[in-house]
Amino acid sequence: MALRLLYLIVLRVFGWFTLLVRSQASKDAEILVLRHQLAVLRRQVAVPRPSWADRAILSALARLLPRCRRCHLFVTPRTLLRWHADLVKRRWTYPRHGPGRPPIRPTIRALVLRLAAENPDWGYRRIAGQIAGLGRKVSPATVWAILKRAGFDPAPRRSGPTRAEFLKAQASGILACDFFSVETVMLARLYCLAVVEHATRRVRVLGVTANPTAGRVAQQARNLMLDLGNRIGDFRFLIRDRDTKFT
Repeated sequence: MALRLLYLIVLRVFGWFTLLVRSQASKDAEILVLRHQLAVLRRQVAVPRPSWADRAILSALARLLPRCRRCHLFVTPRTLLRWHADLVKRRWTYPRHGPGRPPIRPTIRALVLRLAAENPDWGYRRIAGQIAGLGRKVSPATVWAILKRAGFDPAPRRSGPTRAEFLKAQASGILACDFFSVETVMLARLYCLAVVEHATRRVRVLGVTANPTAGRVAQQARNLMLDLGNRIGDFRFLIRDRDTKFT
């Protein structure tokens, strides 16, 4: 596949070199003829089916066209992004080994729902412990999933605000940070550190790097404190995961 693409690129390059010796009037006439042929073909072909080599050439040359001319191609910018997403998915999709997680047995599902209905104050961990006491082995995560699908609260609270109520009441004092990844045109992965202010939903992108480290995260945190200035005292909570880079 790579050799074929290289061969096609060489052919195209030599074809472009031959255009340099032609007169401007000849090239303008050929452009008009090709545009008319393209208009005729568009009336006859509903959905063109370019090959992977055609996609590579069109993607490389589309950026050289003026922005107004890109709209007249049958390859729209959304199509180019979809091709890139397909390449990313193909690279990061690994073959699955084994049948995966076994299905939940109906008897376990019925037992979990029965204990939840008869004991509305029990959370999913206590239900998992009671089932383990009966000699059945089931993980708390499985119990949580069963209760969630059935419409039960996996972790009911006897008193105090719920998580949603707490976040709404304390939104002005909450920051949340995490990394998300993006793929470049050459399928190189970059990591972006973002911070969200819950009260205003404002997202601050602190930095983009290919090698995130704990020292870089600490420096970005210092930069964030400088940007917030006097507002830093308004924030009391930071939501994050257990990534070791959050020192």
